[in-house]
Amino acid sequence: MLPLSHRDVGVRLITKRDAAPLEHLLLDNRSWLEQWEATHPGLLRPLVPGFSLKPAIKNLLHAHRQGTTLPLVITYRDHAVGQLTASGIQYGSLSSAQLGYWISENVAGRGITPVAVALASDYLMRSQGLHRIEICIRPENSASLRVVEKLGFRYEGRRPNYIHIDGRWRDHDSFALTAEDLPQGLLSRYLGATARREV
Repeated sequence: MLPLSHRDVGVRLITKRDAAPLEHLLLDNRSWLEQWEATHPGLLRPLVPGFSLKPAIKNLLHAHRQGTTLPLVITYRDHAVGQLTASGIQYGSLSSAQLGYWISENVAGRGITPVAVALASDYLMRSQGLHRIEICIRPENSASLRVVEKLGFRYEGRRPNYIHIDGRWRDHDSFALTAEDLPQGLLSRYLGATARREV
């Protein structure tokens, strides 16, 4: 059950109280995040001081109550440092979800994102009964590509002009894992692989 954590890294359900801290993080990390953020065709507006995440969080929590979205805050040493959302959650014959995430630049490269993705994936597969987790990444996003590489996600191909990002339709590479890939769970597999690399 949520919240989940491993050492200093955690994931928990987003709340309305997260609006202000996440707004500050997004504004402080504009140059780091802007090129990877989803946009709406014809409605490209940069974030400016005074914008509010409250409507977006309200929508995310509504989708969560409907069972189609799992909106999480990534924490490091009990401070919000990013966001991870499982969207397009479907049960039944598909039983899958797509993950998207972002993290503050000042804590990037510390292994926080792989642990957060592993925690969320294990929760979705083990507690929620999902079969497949997918992550789609722009080919130019080397930091995010390292996350799926560290976690052993399988490359499944390129989706041309897949998502509107930073004002244009962008290609994305698709990566996935299924429950059969993770008999011991993703976090356990990741920690084991990390330990082997350090020997």
